[in-house]
Amino acid sequence: MSDVGEKIIAGNSNWTFKGKVAKNFSRHIKKSVPLYEEGHNLICRISDFFVPDDSVCYELGMSNGNLIQKLAKRHQKKKVKFIGLDSENDMVEIAKKKLKKINNVSFYCKDITNYKFDKADLIISYYTIQFVSPRKRQELIDKIYNALNWGGAFIMFEKTRGNDARFQDIWTAIYSDFKLEQGYSPEEIMNKSRSLKGILEPFSMKGNLDMLKRAGFIDIATIFKYVPFAGFISIK
Repeated sequence: MSDVGEKIIAGNSNWTFKGKVAKNFSRHIKKSVPLYEEGHNLICRISDFFVPDDSVCYELGMSNGNLIQKLAKRHQKKKVKFIGLDSENDMVEIAKKKLKKINNVSFYCKDITNYKFDKADLIISYYTIQFVSPRKRQELIDKIYNALNWGGAFIMFEKTRGNDARFQDIWTAIYSDFKLEQGYSPEEIMNKSRSLKGILEPFSMKGNLDMLKRAGFIDIATIFKYVPFAGFISIK
């Protein structure tokens, strides 16, 4: 077991979002993902076009509830049902405590790969699908497509792989520099990388787009790109 920063200890190929990760998530993720807050703000702005009265909005893998809290506050004058799903109970409990005074948000500790979705107008996945086993990923995206109302949207942010070895080397080098600039040591960066082996499995840009198209999405646009980090919107 090794230190990956913020006093978080993880073993080789053993990363989880429990315990200290849940408690220190906000600080750790902002230092680990470039433009993390800006991505939240972009999603909130886009949500204005897809969250009418009497609508349902899901966030998949909502972690400690920061994004869904912003969405609920932004649409507080509308009748909207917000549902946050996460497979880690520690995250769910933190989110419930944080948003206990907001009565139109519900949190459930569920595996999104076998969850039965209600019909929704907006479904959001913010760096979550990359942690779903590749063998289950297409089936999940198919379910998301089927759960959306006509005209509804799926917003997905993901870390991506380079389209070839040269781009992947560039992405890796720039991302490593970013984390060094955030104050992580080379050892902490390597420990985090080792802990994510077989757990974080990014697809390339093309791989993600092909997956969305296979599910049935036709209207797809890239709304965010920072080297390996990308955001997509797909409208049914």
